[in-house]
Amino acid sequence: MAAEEIDEEESSSYEAPVANLRELIEIESLKWIFVGGKGGVGKTTTSCSLAIQLAQHHAQNDGSVLLISTDPAHNLSDAFGQQFGKKETKIEGFDNLFAMEIDPEMDLGDEDFMGVAGNLGFIKELSSSIPGIDEAFAFAELMKRVKAKDHSVIVFDTAPTGHTLRLLSFPTTLEVAFEKLNGLRTRLGGMFNTAQTMLSGMLQGQGQQLPSQEELSEKFEKLQENVREVREQFQDPERTTFVCVCIPEFLSLYETERLVQTLTKYGIDCSNIVINQVLHPVEFEVPEDVSGTLEVVCKRHVARVKMQQKYIGQFNDLYEDFHLVQIPLLNQEVRQVEKLQNFGNMLMEEFVPEN
Repeated sequence: MAAEEIDEEESSSYEAPVANLRELIEIESLKWIFVGGKGGVGKTTTSCSLAIQLAQHHAQNDGSVLLISTDPAHNLSDAFGQQFGKKETKIEGFDNLFAMEIDPEMDLGDEDFMGVAGNLGFIKELSSSIPGIDEAFAFAELMKRVKAKDHSVIVFDTAPTGHTLRLLSFPTTLEVAFEKLNGLRTRLGGMFNTAQTMLSGMLQGQGQQLPSQEELSEKFEKLQENVREVREQFQDPERTTFVCVCIPEFLSLYETERLVQTLTKYGIDCSNIVINQVLHPVEFEVPEDVSGTLEVVCKRHVARVKMQQKYIGQFNDLYEDFHLVQIPLLNQEVRQVEKLQNFGNMLMEEFVPEN
């Protein structure tokens, strides 16, 4: 058989992925779902609506869903019309859906960080001396607490792209840092012991205590183990996926491409894209006595539809193997459970515009 005939046969048998997120509901092994994208494109609406769909599905098996906001500008409370905070709270109207809003920053407070009591001063000094280490440690603590939650699925409503990418890169970043640190400690073991003795004397004079080398080694090994486990889970498409939310405009397309490329670099599955606020052509007869204002509105609508269709075409070209879900521009804000439920229903079905 000629090569051209083989190519034609393969192309004829190719089936594009379905244009909905129903697969996320049906994959029972899926445990972590991150939802993110550029600011203002509908991340919170999508994550809340998806969480409702998941909760209704897992209710059949007595399972539960936890929705966590890691966006400093929390919107979960506004979306559900219910106040949430750092503690897990049941969402009104559901028996198996919970939510919490967390600031993914270094929040030492009175915590027994890394399981070693009395080390807050030492850790604060360390975090101020090594740029980015505070966020990395905070991420490790966040993941440790999240792993302790006994839920069927955890949905993350994430911050805008830049912050989210830093968050998801921490497991890899920490592993590299640990390898370098361990190598340095092996080569300069004696110097580390001397430095530790000096620091202990200084901190004791301030009423603080530095953990022993054995304690630190044990805690760092445990931290390394947790980070390694998180990274492995992140890179398992059967357990973790990322849903990109965008709108059909240039900046959002560009941001989505950057997000997809970075997630791929870190081995994180991202095969679902929600294209929100889509306008579709509307055919109707304009009365002869129509006002000039309406004529202008119609022309703007047509121009907007044409622009959006251009970028939707680019999404189809770039992500032909993705589940591309189009959500129409709605007349009202999506707030409260009923409207979030309706939005979630649209995520489960391919949108077909009315003629």
